Amino acid sequence: MSTAKNSLDTGLVRELAAILRDADLGEVEVEHEGLRIRVSKASPMQAAPTPVQYAAAPAPAAAPAAPAAPAAAASAPAAAPVSANAVTSPMVGTVYLSPEPGSKAFVQVGDKVKKGDTLMLVEAMKTFNPVEAPQAGTVKEIIVQDAQPVEFGEPLIVIE
Repeated sequence: MSTAKNSLDTGLVRELAAILRDADLGEVEVEHEGLRIRVSKASPMQAAPTPVQYAAAPAPAAAPAAPAAPAAAASAPAAAPVSANAVTSPMVGTVYLSPEPGSKAFVQVGDKVKKGDTLMLVEAMKTFNPVEAPQAGTVKEIIVQDAQPVEFGEPLIVIE
């Protein structure tokens, strides 16, 4: 009886190995009638933990960077009231206040804007992304300079 079971296991293992190869998977596991079979490729399984370890290493490095951010925030409480109505950068990139060099800026301090109006552009990876007004109001302050690098979430302009 165990011979029949062993031949079934061999056939199942071969089928699982073929599925693994054909579907380009790293691992396949099957449980049937109390028998659990797992087939995996050795090389990808060894390579997978390495990026996880590298991903874990920057996290502790980010922890020391986090205290530096509150230090920067501590110097920015004066800007906190300004940033309450600030439109922030949707991504990391370079901000442009006009559609092309030498042309008129999209908006100036004192301009009235409607929801959806383009306020400026943020260029990231050669793509110019419009920053739109989230609400209607008046431009009270333009915090950034033309061609200035910006971070995600950085205040760009204040609309009240």
